[in-house]
Amino acid sequence: MSTAIPAPWPYPRWIAHRGAGKLAPENTLAAFRLGAQYGYRMFECDAKLSADGVPFLLHDATLDRTTNAAQRLDSTVSRTGGDHPFSTLAQLDAGAWHSRSYAGEPLPTLEHLARYCIANTFLLNIEIKPTPGLEETTGQVVGEHAARLWQGQAVPPLLSSFRPEALAGARATAPQLPRALLLDTLWDGWHGVARELGCMAIVCNHALWDAALVAQVQGDGLRALSYTVNDEWAAQRLIDLGTDGIITDRVDLFSPAA
Repeated sequence: MSTAIPAPWPYPRWIAHRGAGKLAPENTLAAFRLGAQYGYRMFECDAKLSADGVPFLLHDATLDRTTNAAQRLDSTVSRTGGDHPFSTLAQLDAGAWHSRSYAGEPLPTLEHLARYCIANTFLLNIEIKPTPGLEETTGQVVGEHAARLWQGQAVPPLLSSFRPEALAGARATAPQLPRALLLDTLWDGWHGVARELGCMAIVCNHALWDAALVAQVQGDGLRALSYTVNDEWAAQRLIDLGTDGIITDRVDLFSPAA
């Protein structure tokens, strides 16, 4: 087993998923503000590109679940978020689907969130979530924007993706920013891909971690993180295994000071 010395890791154990999990409309500034009210100082978000190349926050490829696109856009036009310029996306309501109190909440750009995080010294994990077919380009543009937005900051954002092509794109334009490979299964070759991409962390579906996998990853000098952990028993198991980070929806259950 290798015993590589891990690179410095400036990030806390607890990370709020999409701002505040399910307590507020995901990937909106309202969600990040709510997560901060619960004491969280690091957040995870999803970034993809508009048709005119603006990185904005949206988890799904399509707009229907988390905006009022079905009501605002003509029935003949695409529901894929990346098919629209940001000027169109900015007109959508990304809050009313969640609850009336968040009606009118807009889709933010990555720059909007960056300004909020930097102003409050919050940390960010940017999951690069490409529209299918735009993996490398999305990684390139998100990396370029992140490098510019966080230039001179003490702690850079952590860039992660399930798509190796997206991480390769980010490495091409922002090699200095830390990268993490997301895994929902331990597919053949994942370990070599993470090494080739110069990743600093592996972010797994929490159920995949066991003592052997933690030892393998940490023995290579990488950090071991988990998504999406919403039960106390699961969180305690990961803490007992010695993992390094936990992404959770339950900002109301887990204290980030723990």
